[in-house]
Amino acid sequence: MDAITLKESIELSQVLWPSLITVILLILSAMASGSEVAFFSLTHNDIEELETRNDSGAHRVLDLLSNPDRLLATILVANNMVNICLVIMATRVVDAIFVFSGAWEFIFNTVIITFLLLLFGEIMPKVFTQSNPVRMSLLLSAPLKFLRWLLYPLAFILIRTSSRVSRLASKGNEISIEELADAVDLTETGSEEEQKMLSGIVSFGQTEVVEIMHSRVDITGLEFDATFDEVRKTIVETGYSRIPVYGDDLDDVRGILYVKDLLPYISENKDFEWQRLLRKPYFVPEHMMIDDLLKKFQKKKIHIAIVVDEYGATQGLISLEDILEEVVGEITDESDEDEDKLYEKIGENTYIFDAKIHIGEFIRAIGFDENAFADVEGHAETLAGLMMELKRDLPRRGDELESHGVKFFIATMDGRRVDKIKVEVNA
Repeated sequence: MDAITLKESIELSQVLWPSLITVILLILSAMASGSEVAFFSLTHNDIEELETRNDSGAHRVLDLLSNPDRLLATILVANNMVNICLVIMATRVVDAIFVFSGAWEFIFNTVIITFLLLLFGEIMPKVFTQSNPVRMSLLLSAPLKFLRWLLYPLAFILIRTSSRVSRLASKGNEISIEELADAVDLTETGSEEEQKMLSGIVSFGQTEVVEIMHSRVDITGLEFDATFDEVRKTIVETGYSRIPVYGDDLDDVRGILYVKDLLPYISENKDFEWQRLLRKPYFVPEHMMIDDLLKKFQKKKIHIAIVVDEYGATQGLISLEDILEEVVGEITDESDEDEDKLYEKIGENTYIFDAKIHIGEFIRAIGFDENAFADVEGHAETLAGLMMELKRDLPRRGDELESHGVKFFIATMDGRRVDKIKVEVNA
């Protein structure tokens, strides 16, 4: 007895319609499989090309790509539903034509139908679509947009379920910044500079603008009503390439003067209206993270920002160089001078610090734990601020304070502002 034989009588109605539906479903399966490759193979250049086009197809493609999770969920739901229906209809066609004995029916349906489904419904459409994703995505955008609306409830359930499973799976694998910093400390690198760079990368996303900015008292600015001779003199004396320009005071910053913009007019007379060369200032909050600010600098193609507090008052200035120095260390050029260093080691455990140094940098310089003064520093950001927190009063020249095994001696003052602080660390 043959394992597979044709039926003696085949009713046309039992074969024709199921066969036609099977072919249609196979085409739909191919479209679903091809659309997945088409949309998710689009490169950045392809998307830019679509953005320049002003036709409905390009707009549909960009709209679908605006929510890739929902698009992928729609494609997967549609593809699986079509494949299930395809297997059912193909089985009906086979049963209407052939008679099987033993396990041959299972083998035939499993091997032959699965092979045809993979070949014509998965492999061939994906290979074909891969060669021309833009054209195919435009062709399939209309039916996909309809399916996105039709299958929204099922796609929504799939997205929510998969995101919950993903969170549960990754919950126990999260690494804290502290653990990552400890790992960096244990890492053996080729040099101290590499170790500092790794540490800078780890802490980069946790550093606020206020921690690395140049404070208000250190800003060199120009009055808006300054003469052209005064502007040239300031540029020569400071060597800065970008200078804030203010009205009544530094809380009224009206623009940034780029020295390169001034170069073509450097020989103009003293009545030259240099104010028309000002560029619009960019303001950022003091508690903004520097990694976010770096993205803003890249997007706006600027190098400097004015730091303001919650009331809009100017607190300081930050540049692109300040941000980069957090990772690569101090960047110096021919215009930088040695006296600009924020501290100097004058003995085995004795230092002279500039009072404006940030507390974090001060702690690293003396080799203490980063939270060594956390219980007394309060809201202070600089070493001078720490002195005020310790004394609970305005510091004066000659004041001596001691905390956490460290002796502080206020060496020099600049008016009411602390200038230099001598520090002795008890061994």
